[in-house]
Amino acid sequence: MTPQTATQELQQVSQPAKTPSHEGQIAAILAAIRQHPRFLVTSHARPDGDAIGSVLALAEVLDQLGRKVEIILADPVPATYASLPNLDRVRRAPSADDIDPDKNTPAILLECDGIDRTGLLGLEGRALFNIDHHASGRPFGVVNWIDEHACAVAAMVYRIAVAAKVRITPSMATCLYAAILSDTGTFTYSSTTAETFALVHDLAAHGANPSQIARDIYFSNPASKIRLLGIALSNLQTEGDLAWTWVTSEDMERIGAGAEDCEGVVNYLISIAEVEAAVFLREVPDASQFRLSIRSKGKIDVAKIAEHFGGGGHRSASGCTLHGPLDVAIGRILTQLRTGLC
Repeated sequence: MTPQTATQELQQVSQPAKTPSHEGQIAAILAAIRQHPRFLVTSHARPDGDAIGSVLALAEVLDQLGRKVEIILADPVPATYASLPNLDRVRRAPSADDIDPDKNTPAILLECDGIDRTGLLGLEGRALFNIDHHASGRPFGVVNWIDEHACAVAAMVYRIAVAAKVRITPSMATCLYAAILSDTGTFTYSSTTAETFALVHDLAAHGANPSQIARDIYFSNPASKIRLLGIALSNLQTEGDLAWTWVTSEDMERIGAGAEDCEGVVNYLISIAEVEAAVFLREVPDASQFRLSIRSKGKIDVAKIAEHFGGGGHRSASGCTLHGPLDVAIGRILTQLRTGLC
């Protein structure tokens, strides 16, 4: 058996199970891609690992299909993901018009429930391609593919790459692996299945280095993040099977922490024995608002709770924004969590 044959067989085994509807949606996306020479690719504001890894990987797919690509994000890439390949392709700008003022270039939006979620101006009036894996996803584009059972939007990008018959390069594999690793909570969320492990096995076979990627993401924290974690843990409150904590903008300013330093704090709360749901509140400077990260061990659907407040996400991991003051925001979210756990 030749190495090429072995790789082909591995890829066939590793492909997630496909339904006709998903096959049709992937075909529609590829057909639409072939109708345009250039694309903007973006994802949500305050990008996480899935957003960043997926836009970078999708850009490579489009490159191999002979398309010109511009990656644009409204917010900076967190330092945690600074080691991802081709990160210099990401352009930070407030508006898509800064790159394409004539609005002739379509935009592909990854894991967004609408253009507002990107934080970008200038998307109105463009042809929009919508690819999402959140339960709160909705069809707002000219082409839509929403698969709430996908472990990450990166898994959907992988399936597009396979369907397009492009080469899974080591850099593409690295970006997709990092995206899936982070969005499955290091393979702990209920979205993690045998298909997930088959997929990341294939990515490792194509050049992703699992141990190095894990070290780069989880063992390269700035000191400010650890100081912020200390403050959050000192504020920890529990009540039965609920846990919550917070940091204020004053706390963050005092220790020189940024919003990206808050990523992952809520996971320490949900790791507590007997806790079924947890929430972390971060105060937004000068806005009288708090951004909430909500987690569940599965007993409660926190996506529905986040949607109640205008947010969204997954059954076990979601987020939303609430107006302050702090005690009011805590009271509102705890009321909903208590109801969900009854």
